[in-house]
Amino acid sequence: MRSRLTQAWQRRGLLATSLWPISLLYTCLVAVRRTFYRLGWLTSWKAPVPVLVVGNVVAGGVGKTPVVMALLDHLKAQGWRPGVVSRGYARTTRGGGQASHDCREVLANSAASEVGDEPLLIAQRTRCPVFVAAKRADAVRALLLRHPQVDLIVCDDGLQHLALARDVEICVFDERGVGNGWLLPAGPLRESWPRHNEPALVLHTGPARFAGFQAQRRLASHAVRADGSQVPLVDLKTQTLIAVAAIGHPERFFDMLRQQGLVLAQTHALPDHDDFHSFFNSCLSSIDKGYTVICTEKDAVKLWPLFPQAVAVPLVMSLPADFLAAVDQALTSLSSAHGHQTA
Repeated sequence: MRSRLTQAWQRRGLLATSLWPISLLYTCLVAVRRTFYRLGWLTSWKAPVPVLVVGNVVAGGVGKTPVVMALLDHLKAQGWRPGVVSRGYARTTRGGGQASHDCREVLANSAASEVGDEPLLIAQRTRCPVFVAAKRADAVRALLLRHPQVDLIVCDDGLQHLALARDVEICVFDERGVGNGWLLPAGPLRESWPRHNEPALVLHTGPARFAGFQAQRRLASHAVRADGSQVPLVDLKTQTLIAVAAIGHPERFFDMLRQQGLVLAQTHALPDHDDFHSFFNSCLSSIDKGYTVICTEKDAVKLWPLFPQAVAVPLVMSLPADFLAAVDQALTSLSSAHGHQTA
């Protein structure tokens, strides 16, 4: 049903149209909520350092996490000392409603089930402080208390999490664009787009559908083993490969592998953020030793503890120079107010 709905969101056909009345109700609720925040009836917490949110208005994965990691590399090169906050989607440690248990730091050796796969990947790849909490403000407070040197917060997702005030917003799109332009459940949008009087930097990770900056994504020329060693992709061309992916659009990953000349004997598309336990018990535990299991970096943080023989292929995200310049310009006016000096 989910796949059928995703396809229906690309046009205003019978299924989407039948859901449109419900979409109108959702649209009203979103508008009322934003109005309450704008009028001050609901309040946003303002952090003592600048906050940059990287999010999306389209349901499903659009490649935010690779964007966040590439952006963190750039920000560090500019002299910022960034920290990252996230909800930690699909983690099991939600604290039973107690914020003190819900908020935690993501360490390099954290379990993905406790902190979320994407925050764990960010922490491992970037070495930036990362905290997760259902309430992002709690994560920011805890992060700044533990790491007082941090002078910029990057929020991975949370474009609609208005309880945390933000200084810069980056909205990421993929090749789907805005789909049929309707809000959930008749369309893929979480909020109306384009916005009015609330500017955000727009970045596309797929072919551009409308105005915005264009990022380039590609697979690295190597895969990574659990011990950190690398194996060139060219060496995998002669191996029998089983590709697995638990991401928003697994076929993209499979297609990118094939474009590198790799022959996939099997492909297994799992639900986004799947923990791999069922798949390991049903398939990987009895896999032929002559097969090589290949996955994404995001999946590797969950798969390696179960199946350390797997190799992961990093996704390289290249952010355009004009986009990075726009981010720098947006942050420049904030740096003096917060006492930051860029490189």
